Amino acid sequence: MSGDAAREHERRMRKAAEYLAARRRAEGPQKEEEAAADSPGDSDVTPSALAGKPLPGLGRPLDPDWWVKELIRREQLTGLAPAPFLLRKEDAELDGVLDAQYSERRVREILEDFNARVIEARRQLLGGPPVVTPTRDVEREVERWKQRRAPQPPAGTGKSPAHRSWWRRILRGDSG
Repeated sequence: MSGDAAREHERRMRKAAEYLAARRRAEGPQKEEEAAADSPGDSDVTPSALAGKPLPGLGRPLDPDWWVKELIRREQLTGLAPAPFLLRKEDAELDGVLDAQYSERRVREILEDFNARVIEARRQLLGGPPVVTPTRDVEREVERWKQRRAPQPPAGTGKSPAHRSWWRRILRGDSG
């Protein structure tokens, strides 16, 4: 019986090896390289990006959340702060966002959405930092947006020396 069990074991091992070989062929050469890199062997020591360089953060005090901060920095994650901080940052950048809009309707939508989020953040009873960001007066902000978009009249009432003909500048003594 042990001979039968050994043959059965060998047959199953061959079948598994054939299956893995067919699967690797189907996945392509990239998967084979990844599998070779993951398998133990003489390539266990991989070159490090820090080879020959000092370890980052050696001189700083120990921060228990260092790995979270490093993950946020490395992955460039945004929007992870509490709502009051995000609203304060958005409030500081809101004029630039409004200036990029081309229709008054869109400016009003953005302002109404911002005001609704500020009011909702004030209603939250979860604790955390207080919401000190003021709501924006929609009509006043739309007027400011229109003023910023209006073409500015040229400075000065008369022509500048560069716009006068060259012989008038010479006759009047303008060197401009």
